[in-house]
Amino acid sequence: MKLLHFGIFYLIYTLTLAGIAYVLQNQFSDLRILASNFWMMFGFLAGITFIAYAVADLGIKRNPGSGIMAIMGSIALKMIFSMAFVLIYSLNSNEKGKVFVLNFFSLYLLFSFFEIYCLLRNLRHQNK
Repeated sequence: MKLLHFGIFYLIYTLTLAGIAYVLQNQFSDLRILASNFWMMFGFLAGITFIAYAVADLGIKRNPGSGIMAIMGSIALKMIFSMAFVLIYSLNSNEKGKVFVLNFFSLYLLFSFFEIYCLLRNLRHQNK
């Protein structure tokens, strides 16, 4: 899968997730489902996931034999930046609750599943 194809699918996926979050926020306005800075967190995770995919894709194309190392490196890069984001957010925000934790990790997992799925599709095509 080329980076342009991934970008198109990723944009559709990201807009779908954003739409679901927007509908949930408006549908359950009396409940606190989304963190106060949800859209900043959403944008950060969407951006870092795209960068991690681009790094892994570049590594796979440069040396297909070490494609797994490129994937693991991009996932580690994403995890380190995400932990730094949580640390900085926690230090600068008064919000300490389950809502932030559930929002962050659900978004992290959803974006990671999509990234890994697309990367594994690239590896599958190389094996044929």
